[in-house]
Amino acid sequence: MTKDDLRIVFMGTPKFAVATLRALVEGGYNVVAVVTQPDKPVGRHGSVLQPSAVKQYACSLGLPVLQPVKMKDPGFVEQLRSFRANLQVVVAFRMLPEVVWDMPEYGTFNVHAALLPQYRGAAPINWAVINGETRTGVTTFFLDHDIDTGRVIMREPFDIKPEYDAGDVYDGLMQLGAGVCLRTLEAIVAAGGHPEALPQDGLQQPGEVLHAAPKIFKETCLIDWRKTAAGVRNFVRGLSPHPGAWTTLVTADGKRSVMKVYSTDAEIVKGQGEPGQLFRCGRKLAVTTAGGEAVVVDQMQVAGKKRMASADFLNGMKDIDGCRVE
Repeated sequence: MTKDDLRIVFMGTPKFAVATLRALVEGGYNVVAVVTQPDKPVGRHGSVLQPSAVKQYACSLGLPVLQPVKMKDPGFVEQLRSFRANLQVVVAFRMLPEVVWDMPEYGTFNVHAALLPQYRGAAPINWAVINGETRTGVTTFFLDHDIDTGRVIMREPFDIKPEYDAGDVYDGLMQLGAGVCLRTLEAIVAAGGHPEALPQDGLQQPGEVLHAAPKIFKETCLIDWRKTAAGVRNFVRGLSPHPGAWTTLVTADGKRSVMKVYSTDAEIVKGQGEPGQLFRCGRKLAVTTAGGEAVVVDQMQVAGKKRMASADFLNGMKDIDGCRVE
């Protein structure tokens, strides 16, 4: 077999997936069609339809694009079958029904932004940083009946440096994922379409606790100031730059507003008062956490205002005595 024998359907939606699709095209692989999410309504009244990043790139190359609302729709399934793909590659897409993932002769493999079996789910990057991991990676695996549980083809590690937030890890894994996908395709070609793939049960270390990576919702992003300072810092890092960790700012006169925290200093300082109390630490804003510690806020945003340094926020505050976050 050579790579010319592969007819590939690519499935993905966000910018993260574009890097892999670009690698396939520029690597000379035959991508016969692209499947992505339907255009998303944006704007004040949802009157403007925004195509996904994958669709924009695919259209720039003149690749056929399919945008099913329901993956089990008979019309979509037949249209997909008409491209006669013998392999499907999935990156940051949605859960596929068996009629779709089992269609190609050589199966369907996914490029997942974690070292499976760790961090199965929709938000592996966020949760790895939130949990203070120092290492994550990329896994390619064949899709199976249960989400993120299929046989693993390749795993490549990626170090999470202390200063990295989720955006930094996203960018790093985006490029790593593209490379791992190409190496996975090379292995598939070398093995005549059937590379060695290991069950995930054999990859779990004795005593290793598996962490899930469920979808992130608004309520997920609420900061709990009763956690340790390190825990709060990791939480903020894991949700930055998007969707952003948030809290409620309560002024001394009782006014309440949403405040997002995008970054904190690495240094942990001594707190003042109870968790959630605000105080000045040099020119920056600090917030007391558990155990008498505090985090120093670097970048933040109060509802109705632009993102700013906490020093600029304090310049606009006459007094923060009696102010708190909760």
